Amino acid sequence: MYVLAVIPAIALLCVVWKLDTVEKEPPALLARLFAFGALTVVSAILAGLIGNGIVNAAYSGRGRIFFIFLDSFIFTALAQEAGKFFVLKMATWKNREFNYTFDGLVYAVAVSLGFAVAENIVYVVRSGADASVSRVVLSVAGHLVYSMFMGCFYGQARYAEGEGKRKRVRMHLAEAVLIPAVMNGFYVFGLRTDSKAVFVFLAVYEVLITTIAIRQFIIYSREDTLIPGMEWTVRPDDRTWEDKADES
Repeated sequence: MYVLAVIPAIALLCVVWKLDTVEKEPPALLARLFAFGALTVVSAILAGLIGNGIVNAAYSGRGRIFFIFLDSFIFTALAQEAGKFFVLKMATWKNREFNYTFDGLVYAVAVSLGFAVAENIVYVVRSGADASVSRVVLSVAGHLVYSMFMGCFYGQARYAEGEGKRKRVRMHLAEAVLIPAVMNGFYVFGLRTDSKAVFVFLAVYEVLITTIAIRQFIIYSREDTLIPGMEWTVRPDDRTWEDKADES
């Protein structure tokens, strides 16, 4: 079970890294982001404990659905995504390697998969022999999807900063946190309601957002764009074949 908690995430990170066709990100940087992402599971656990205590004290014995909703979206999903985003921005925003928009997606994936691995290990330790294989695998897939949306908006924010558009920077940074948090919250809320109807809706929802994420991933991979002001960081061997053809 521990192998399933770790190997799929590392394999997916390698696939995403390979699809970064314009300029490969340094493996050492991705390893650090993966490790930092794993550490955010501590803040997520603490937020969950604090949230449970506050909400249980305020709504003990009534408002069950409201409690599930609040706990799922705020103290679980938002806490997780905010923690991952904090690590992502602190470690990469001013890094010279962050010179293409697709880089933001690669970085977000590294952080989120690190978190997914740590979360799965905690889950397996707590559950022991009762640990669910599907729970372990779906957790990795879910965090991968959320990270794709986070990374897309994060890359757009960095591009907007290069253009000097501060309002767009703030908007895209907010989207990078809130949209994955809402998506994550729907998933957690669906699992906690124990309703067959909600479970069916959740299954359709997961297929939909996964399809959208893969489509956006392919588009961003093909349309990777140099961030304004970062031209000095491009190494000659990292130019696209179109750029080299223009010079010949």
